[in-house]
Amino acid sequence: MWPRGDSASRPDGRQAAVIDVGSNSVRLVIYRVDGRALWTIYNEKVVAGLGRDLMASRRLSPEGVEAAVGALRRFRSVLDGWRADEVTACATAAVREAADGKAFLKRVLEETGLEVRVLTGEEEARYAALGVICGQPDAEGVVGDLGGSSLELVRLNGFTQIEGVTLPLGPFALGAPKPLNVERTKRLVDDHLSPLANRYASPEFHAVGGAWRNLALLHMQLADYPLHVAHQYEISRAEGLDLARFVQRQSRSSLEGIEGLSKKRFDTLPYAALVLERLIERLGVEKVVISAYGVREGLLLEAMPPEVRQLDPLIEGCEALTAQRGITPELGHALEAWIGPLFEKLPAQFGGRDGVLVAAASRLADLGARLHPDHRADLAFEQVLRAPLAAMNHAERVFLASVAFSRHSAAPQPPDPAISRVLTPERRQRARALGSALRLGCDLSGHNPRLLEKSSVTVRGDRLVLTALAGWEDMLLGEQTTRRAQTLAQALKLKLELT
Repeated sequence: MWPRGDSASRPDGRQAAVIDVGSNSVRLVIYRVDGRALWTIYNEKVVAGLGRDLMASRRLSPEGVEAAVGALRRFRSVLDGWRADEVTACATAAVREAADGKAFLKRVLEETGLEVRVLTGEEEARYAALGVICGQPDAEGVVGDLGGSSLELVRLNGFTQIEGVTLPLGPFALGAPKPLNVERTKRLVDDHLSPLANRYASPEFHAVGGAWRNLALLHMQLADYPLHVAHQYEISRAEGLDLARFVQRQSRSSLEGIEGLSKKRFDTLPYAALVLERLIERLGVEKVVISAYGVREGLLLEAMPPEVRQLDPLIEGCEALTAQRGITPELGHALEAWIGPLFEKLPAQFGGRDGVLVAAASRLADLGARLHPDHRADLAFEQVLRAPLAAMNHAERVFLASVAFSRHSAAPQPPDPAISRVLTPERRQRARALGSALRLGCDLSGHNPRLLEKSSVTVRGDRLVLTALAGWEDMLLGEQTTRRAQTLAQALKLKLELT
């Protein structure tokens, strides 16, 4: 059974706010922190463009300063009554490098009372890497965090050994908002990357930052991809190069005609695309993985107790998702213990991840408890498919959503194009089997976790054997129990035996 947090390692849920004063945008994000799981409950951004004039004047943009201070005054009002230890405020490259950065911070303190911490380049790189780890604990390779003025490159070596570098390769540092001069900018980027190419070479590149998330959303649109979730969206080397070169060729008016792109990024997106192209080429990248997590989430991860950081964010998030609906977590733990041995004996579908997915699916078994029974399957599917859960790729996300559907329906699979596009037939069949097993466990026990201990389900040869302990044989009586067991047997292509 997958290790679980307890009352000692998982503190009560709390709220935490992070204010991020970046080179392009100023943002307030309010999080619900449930142990290892993070939920964004409020997100407000002002594209101030603080670093827009930095390359030419070495000073913050006057218009950007006014916009940023105005935004921070509003954020302070939103956070009225919050304790100081619940709010983290930080600034990155533009404020760090501008000649008038200290004057800006002094004004912010005087007008808002906010003490803004200026991150060094090394700290910014470290927190970007920790953010990726927060959203994907098993992430490997190199992280690239592209802000308005800088690019942080970081090699992932676990939580404590993180080595990174900051480079002046953000769009504003390269010349934005002026139109992109491809050849000149390419030479400039290569000059910075060439000495570091061997040190940061990696087949896997984790892309952090709003500009690259916008590129990913554009790629989804061009590819007619069915699942518009940026986090852990993967782009192959060839696709990444084609996408980056396509965007570089577009004029501002052409970009304005593309639905779904942020209007505030039309001046910077071609620069971001060129930097991505050069990174793919210079670092030997074979796969780009988009991370929706970054510096803000890295700050929160570092602040967690070590024992909480060790918990699995996917399992913790699934448990928190049902707990928020007032559903006891005990049934999920009991279901995992009950069906875990059965699925451990089946061929792995996700490498070493099958056990984590069984544990996560078990926590989600009662997600539809408070939904209309006629629509539970479809609604549970959509909730899991779109939920802001960390630590799973898109195939795993669609798999868990399909399990949630089969938990409430005997239909072969949900009527959604994401299924056939993202999951292999074998994984679709496994999702149906896992959902059917959860449905059987819930109905067999009447949602009583202790009752599951009186029975077991296992495979013997070509048979699925459902057994009750001596004296508890009446558990197996009932038309519905038999029907649920038969559905599971069919999903596993086995014969049913009740003993």
